[in-house]
Amino acid sequence: MGKQTNDEIEIDLIEIFHVIRAKLWIVIVAGFITALLAYLYSSLFMTPIYTSRSQLYILSKSNTLTSLADLQIGTQLTQDYMVLVKSRPVVTEVINNLRLDMKYEELVDIIEVSNPTSTRILEIEVDYPDPSMAKIIVDEFARVSSSQIAEIMDVDAPTIVEEGFVEPEPTSPSKLRNTFIGGFAGVFLSIAVIVVLHILNDTIKNTEDVERYLGLTTLGLIPIESGGALQSKIDKRKRKLAISSMKKGKI
Repeated sequence: MGKQTNDEIEIDLIEIFHVIRAKLWIVIVAGFITALLAYLYSSLFMTPIYTSRSQLYILSKSNTLTSLADLQIGTQLTQDYMVLVKSRPVVTEVINNLRLDMKYEELVDIIEVSNPTSTRILEIEVDYPDPSMAKIIVDEFARVSSSQIAEIMDVDAPTIVEEGFVEPEPTSPSKLRNTFIGGFAGVFLSIAVIVVLHILNDTIKNTEDVERYLGLTTLGLIPIESGGALQSKIDKRKRKLAISSMKKGKI
């Protein structure tokens, strides 16, 4: 029984493969259409976002490193500085200085602060629809954060080692990635629909289905012509008989 079950599963998989191959054009068309729709949506309806980045270098009070422990302490303190950059006093001051029509929560959402491993570098990134404004905001964050860190933590003011840059190309949305995802989704969904419709179709189509579903052995096949084709043959035969009768009458 186990062997028979495995054979039936294998036959089903092969049958499904042939069904998909027979309707491969539907899969290709569906993938192309969804990929095109994803590209058009990314191009026409999604707002392009530009990213500008600034870097701060955190200095110790003595501006020197005497041991590995000093470096480790400085790296740990950098984690505290990351929190201060997104603190309400810093964000509020940036909003007031630039006269931004934004709330604290809105501005925090477009800021990303990171610290590369084993360094005392703070990276501040700002995502904004306007590339020039993104640079202005990130530069102001770097300036305000530097003064606030020096005042609150009682350390030397961090040095701005890299100012923001006006990026010519948006960082999101990724049209290529969205197009690929759209095409893949169309191919997957079309294959799923084809397979489901085939599985739900319980009509008997051949002798194998008769043996599988009814448990009967077929002895032979009787060809059945469609009604239209059969009626056409009958009409032709009638016309031939009528022509033959007319010829005999003339004779």
